[in-house]
Parts: sequence; structure tokens; C-alpha cells
Amino acid sequence: MPRREPGDPAFRTESEFLRGGEEGRRDMDQSSEGCMKKISSVNLDKLINDFSQIEKKMIETNGKNNILDIQLEKTNCLLKVMQAKEVSIKEECATLHNIIKGLQQTIECQQNLKGENEQLKISADLIKEKLKSHEQEYKNNIAKLVSEMKIKEEGYKTEISKLYQDMQKKVELNEEKHKELIEKKEMEISELNAKLRSQEKEKQNEIIKLQLEFDAKLARVQTKSKSYPDSTALPQSIYRRKLQHFQEEKNKEIAILRNTIRDLEQRLSVDKDSHLKRRRF
Repeated sequence: MPRREPGDPAFRTESEFLRGGEEGRRDMDQSSEGCMKKISSVNLDKLINDFSQIEKKMIETNGKNNILDIQLEKTNCLLKVMQAKEVSIKEECATLHNIIKGLQQTIECQQNLKGENEQLKISADLIKEKLKSHEQEYKNNIAKLVSEMKIKEEGYKTEISKLYQDMQKKVELNEEKHKELIEKKEMEISELNAKLRSQEKEKQNEIIKLQLEFDAKLARVQTKSKSYPDSTALPQSIYRRKLQHFQEEKNKEIAILRNTIRDLEQRLSVDKDSHLKRRRF
């Protein structure tokens, strides 16, 4: 079906359509009244023909009314669509307006940042110049410190060599003293060993002598015991106790001498170890 524009004669609004319906009804009423008045004088065939013409016009009118109703419904739909489009276009306009405002703010911020960047570049150039000057100053100070350190290092080397010589002399003196002390300790140990051997020999001789005396006395006692058998037990026990006591005393003295020799040997070994450590140092 072709679309009719508002300027088309066939395009009518709802009010015009209603007025057309009323006029049609009035025409129909008037025509029906005229027909009733003239019914007596008009030919029946003509009346039927007129009625069919009227009915045909009414059908055409109803068809036109239906077409107009359809066009009205389409127009309302188009109106709603246009209104919805108008709302969406307004929203898009508002969105675009906000976007434009944001872009303007962004441009302003970029302009401000551009100015700040230029200031920062100027500050960076100044800082670079200051760094160069400070770097040169630091290099000069480092060179000065290096030369001073070399001078002090030479002084320390001379002091260290002097201290090493002094320590070497002290070590040599201590070595001589330790040698003398070690020789003295070794002499004491050898004397104590000789004394211990002599004492052991003397004690052994005394023990042998006492053993011989004990054996002689025991033999005499045994000869006498034949006449006095009950009197032999007491002298034997007395001699045995004396011999045991003498042996215990001898063993104690020997143990004391051995402990003394052991202490001296330990001291001598400690002195030798300390002497070796000093020599290594």
C-alpha cells in the first residue's frame, strides 16, 4: 500500500475523518427522508437503483474509513518511533556534550602538563649542570684523598716494617730465654730421673736387705719353733707388717717423684708449643 503524506487529499486526521462520517450520516438521513417523501411518485426501479448506489457509496465510505484507521494507526506508530528516536537523540546529545566537556578538560590538563613539563625540563637542565659541577668537585676530592692515602700507606708500611723488626728482635730474645729455660727444665728433669733411679735402687737394696734379714730371722725362728711351736706366728706377722709398710712408703715416694717429673715434662711441652707458635707468628 503506498504511503500517503499529510498534504495528500486522501490523508485525513482523525477529527476530519469523524466530521466526514457525520456528514455522510446526515446525507444518508436526508436522502432517506427524500426517498420516503417521493416514494409514491418515483419509480420502483429507480428507487432500487438509487438504494444500490447509496449502499455502494456506504461501502466505499466504510472502506475509506478502514483505510484511514490503518493510516492513523501507522501514523501513531511512526509518532511513537519518532518520539523514541528523539529521546535517544537527546540522550546521545547529552552524552556527546559530556564527552566534549571531558575532552575540553583533558585538553586544558594537557596544556597545564605541557607547561609543567617545560618547567621540569628547565629544572632538569639546571640539575644536570649542578651535577656536572659536583661531579668534577668529587673527582678532585677523590684524587686528593687517593694521594693522601698513598702517603699514609707509605707511612704505615714503614711503621709496620719497624714494628716487624722490633717484634722479630723480641721473638729472638724470647727464643733465647725459652731455650735457656727449656735446658734448665731438662736438666731438672734429668736430675730428678737420676734421683728417682738412685732412690729406687736404694729402696730396692733396703728391701732386699730387709728380705734377707727377714729370711734369716725367719729361719732362726723356724729352728726355735721346733721346741716352741706356738711362738712362731707372732714374729712372722710383725716382720710382714713392717715389710709391707716399708714397701708402701717406698711406693708413695716413687709416685710423688713421678708426678713431679710428669708436671715438669708437661710444663716443658707447653713451653715448647708456645715457643713454636710464636716462631710461626
